[in-house]
Amino acid sequence: MFRQIISAAVLFVALTMITGFVYPLVMTGLSQVVFPDQANGSMIVRDGVPIGSRLIGQIFTSPGYFHSRPSAAGKDGYDGASSSGSNLGPTNQKLADTVKGNVQKVREENDLPAGTAVPSDLVLASGSGLDPHITPDAAYAQAQRVARERGLSPDVVRQLVKQHVEGRQWGILGEPRVNVLELNLALDAWQVSHSR
Repeated sequence: MFRQIISAAVLFVALTMITGFVYPLVMTGLSQVVFPDQANGSMIVRDGVPIGSRLIGQIFTSPGYFHSRPSAAGKDGYDGASSSGSNLGPTNQKLADTVKGNVQKVREENDLPAGTAVPSDLVLASGSGLDPHITPDAAYAQAQRVARERGLSPDVVRQLVKQHVEGRQWGILGEPRVNVLELNLALDAWQVSHSR
């Protein structure tokens, strides 16, 4: 019996060392060598200051910027510590009212005629509430407003959107998408470079 207790204790310590220390250290080191950008959060750094991640959505409210999709993560949305959807079903009145209000808001902000279809990702939150992407249609729907607010030609803004459309992963997975943070940063950079 004593021999079995010693064997169990040795096995417990060995497995704890392997799975609790060795494996995480090896994986962390390997990820830092093979995928350093992803392993460090895919951060976007400008002038040495991190301003966001390519993988986590942020809220943009200024009319001169492209807006992200709505977020149900946390009290005010975009709370990384409370990543989740609203968990409201398609027959829930609160969801119906929220979507109706969001459709109205998007139409008013972007001067869209009453009959114009509003891209669903501008009125519905993602499952995580932190999706950094919108569809190209959602970006193009906002291009006129962004151009007007910044005093730019709508064609220039649409061209920036076109340049930031990411295709399907490996050509087959997912749908074409636009990273809102990267597009807004490109918009700022374009305006600065052409104002000189």
